[in-house]
Amino acid sequence: MVKCIASDMDGTLLNSQGIISENNKQAIQLAKAKGIEFLIATGRSWEEARYVLDKEDIDCAVICVNGAEIRSRKGDILYSIGLDGETAEKVAQVFDEVGMYYELYTPEGTLSADEALGVQSLVDIYHTANPSEDIDKIRDSVKRRFTHSSLRIVDQYKKIFQAKDCQIYKFLAFSMNEDLLLKVSERLKNIEGIEVTSSGRHNIEVGHREAQKGIALKKWTEILGISLQDTMAIGDNYNDLSMFERVGHSFAMGNAEPAIKEVCRYTTDTNLEDGVAKAIKTLIE
Repeated sequence: MVKCIASDMDGTLLNSQGIISENNKQAIQLAKAKGIEFLIATGRSWEEARYVLDKEDIDCAVICVNGAEIRSRKGDILYSIGLDGETAEKVAQVFDEVGMYYELYTPEGTLSADEALGVQSLVDIYHTANPSEDIDKIRDSVKRRFTHSSLRIVDQYKKIFQAKDCQIYKFLAFSMNEDLLLKVSERLKNIEGIEVTSSGRHNIEVGHREAQKGIALKKWTEILGISLQDTMAIGDNYNDLSMFERVGHSFAMGNAEPAIKEVCRYTTDTNLEDGVAKAIKTLIE
């Protein structure tokens, strides 16, 4: 019997407009009504995740920043882990040498050192993924992310890394060049103590080796006294793999990468077809 459900957000629970559909919301409510624990496991920060969840009045715990934080329903930090300044500088040097745009996720929020490059990088990626969308609308949406979110612009990252209490939850880097992403990923793997993963075809995510969704999910189920064999995880990309490898019920989205589908026990419909709702109802019924 499933006692706990962990769901990814982007590409999974959220549709292409970044919204939780009514069917997905009802399925979550159904699971909760049956006494099943529901939580989010996302690469987003707590603030970014809650921004979406609050709109639909979904009250749940959240595994944030790929497992670097576990937050209670009230937002209390139950667990956190990040890279120290010395290790973070080594990661940053790799990105800087190839001129790749990247952001930092920290306990104080998400940081960017180049707003113009960040806007252009995200516009290119979103327009490639959604070529029918008006590019001016995409640009306006991306600009709102930089002006109306928890993302903060800083002059440089060096002072962040040199702070005595430096803790970097995650690097999030973007590039349209998939060959470059692959080469950079291989270089990063030579740095000790880090985990290199991805939440999309055009990004790289780097965090502490212990900052993984699956590790955080294990800690959360232990707090609740629930077995991972009685836990369901659903997602669409490589940063969800650590969950799929540990749970008894793994669901890949219909829009997931082929390698993800091969690992999972089940495959559901896409995030545009309420795949999360269908997966939840399949197990409940």
